[in-house]
Amino acid sequence: MTFITVQTPPTEPRAALSELTRKRCWRSCWTTRHPACRGPRTASVVPTSSSSAWALAACCHGISLSLPRSTGYSNSTTAPSRPQGRNLRTRTSWVPIHVRVLASLVVMLAIFVVMTVLVKVDTSSWTHGFFAVIIICMVILSGASTIFNSSVLGMTGSFPMRNSQALISGGGMGGTISAVASLVDLAVSSDVTDSALAFFLTADVFLSLCIGLYLLLPRLEYARYYMKPVWPAHVFSDEEQPPQDCPNAPLVAPRSSDSPTPPLRPILKKTASLGFCVIYLFFITSLVFPAISANIESLNKGSGSLWTTKFFVPLTTFLLYNFADLCGRQITAWIQVPGPRSQVLPGLALLRTCLVPLLVLCNYQPRVHLQTVVFQSDIYPVVFTSLLGLSNGYLSTLPLIYGPKIVPRELAEATGVVMSFYLYLGLVLGSAFSTLLVHLI
Repeated sequence: MTFITVQTPPTEPRAALSELTRKRCWRSCWTTRHPACRGPRTASVVPTSSSSAWALAACCHGISLSLPRSTGYSNSTTAPSRPQGRNLRTRTSWVPIHVRVLASLVVMLAIFVVMTVLVKVDTSSWTHGFFAVIIICMVILSGASTIFNSSVLGMTGSFPMRNSQALISGGGMGGTISAVASLVDLAVSSDVTDSALAFFLTADVFLSLCIGLYLLLPRLEYARYYMKPVWPAHVFSDEEQPPQDCPNAPLVAPRSSDSPTPPLRPILKKTASLGFCVIYLFFITSLVFPAISANIESLNKGSGSLWTTKFFVPLTTFLLYNFADLCGRQITAWIQVPGPRSQVLPGLALLRTCLVPLLVLCNYQPRVHLQTVVFQSDIYPVVFTSLLGLSNGYLSTLPLIYGPKIVPRELAEATGVVMSFYLYLGLVLGSAFSTLLVHLI
């Protein structure tokens, strides 16, 4: 974002304040206590100078101001916070985000092209070599996918919250479409080779489409505005850094010449609670899905119907979970409760722990140590899987979109990457412990 230097004409502060009082964000400014309105909490608090009036008015419009030193506001406010301000870095020393996104997409496309070609290759004479090639491809593909996801999530951290929400909802839609495609293939396909070829070709087409669309992204004025690099800034701070989406956007002083590496410590401190939520939510999800839920069989499996045999797991586990997850993510476009600083959000994340024993006590098979099946009906795994997906989609989307918005905009991209790290950490921990859980059953 380009910082705007605003002079303070003596005749305009009252007009600015008049406009401010008509905005709904006045209450937010009052709650967060912008430096311009610090003081006793009385109904008659008024900024004491023209510069303060402009600062207070601008904060409601999300404008970052570079106030002239002649006002005396900049020096007096930043003096106690300069040690923290020096740690705010904007231009990261990482590989540029455009290079990361395009390189990871190209690598994924190349891997999928190789795997598409191998579908029709007879590998019966070199099975060990083929296995080694597939493992290497999967490792590279997984690494490129991780880089792509974290980079895109970091990039959208600089965009408005609705864009981050749309990105995360898109992930849920991808899972739902994949589950539907798998069901269609299961119902109509007779040749596994043709099915594999169709899936890999679909991946090739969509990855090519992603590369083309990403190259077109800088042509959009909306995207260019939010993708502009943010210069290093000293952020006015007392006890906390004001978040970028809060009305009191950070006021910035002259540019720093320090190292451009973004600091991890303030990001980790700011996102500790949200990070715990993300880690624990995905830990619980990957603990039981799909290791437990995919092995829950219908109690009427002996009837021989397609519902209880061929389609039970694809429908009740994969399609139902992904659709519920998509619904949960999409709900956050309209409802964003609880807020980023609420203690209810970690409580709801912990509450999902009860879904683990509920799914374990369904008709999971095979059972060795725990022989008791408490829920003697096929409706129970349907309900529990729906709750698992819905709660995962809603509760995980909230901290992921909140994270980049509770820090100054200079750290939004880096915070988005950190939030993606929390996500992957939760998935890794859950997957590791799911093996132990399976052995305990």
